[in-house]
Amino acid sequence: MTSSLVRQALILAALALLPGLGEAIYFRHKISWQSAIPPSELVTVAQEHAWGENVIWVDARPDEEFARDHVPGALSLNEDRWNELLPQFLAAWSPGRKIVVYCSSLSCNASREIARRLRKQAQLPDVFVLEGGWEAWLKSK
Repeated sequence: MTSSLVRQALILAALALLPGLGEAIYFRHKISWQSAIPPSELVTVAQEHAWGENVIWVDARPDEEFARDHVPGALSLNEDRWNELLPQFLAAWSPGRKIVVYCSSLSCNASREIARRLRKQAQLPDVFVLEGGWEAWLKSK
């Protein structure tokens, strides 16, 4: 009787773990503690400063946060208004300029998504994500 209960408990435990195992295999490349972008596409505030005036800042935060404060000269380009704001951004962009996208903090994914869309959909080169986001820029002031 005891071995039967142990066997049933092991079968139930195995069945309970199957969905989690399946999810871990399916999402193995999207683990939250791994950076979604390679280090070559990240830039620090110090690196950006070395580029001088050859940078276009892109604020990927929501409109309300952009209205409160942003990097001087930054352009707002967020997911909510991508189709509306992209033409304005493209009008300000010129070949040879580097694009630095930021959002609230290191854990924010909005900058990564906007940078990805600028590279893939708008086919722009030299698109970087500011490491540490808005918080890093504030600390550098």
